[in-house]
Amino acid sequence: MLIRRLPEKPVPGAIIVKLYRYRDEIRGYVRQAVDPSKDDVIFPGEEMEPEAAFRLARTHSEGEAPIYVELVEDVQWDPSWAH
Repeated sequence: MLIRRLPEKPVPGAIIVKLYRYRDEIRGYVRQAVDPSKDDVIFPGEEMEPEAAFRLARTHSEGEAPIYVELVEDVQWDPSWAH
């Protein structure tokens, strides 16, 4: 699975995994980019562990849509998240 950093303007249909800090853990959620005039679609609305977020992203990508990662709050990339 090829994971890229989130560009400024992701293509509609792209799957985005946002990873952030919650207390002392890294948490994430998955969304799908849509037309810039609309709000992105979030699946599901709850936070999850990074590995679960990437599994969900692969499912929604169906091998077609690009998958991007957005790292916030000083989160550092760990390649083990995206097996």
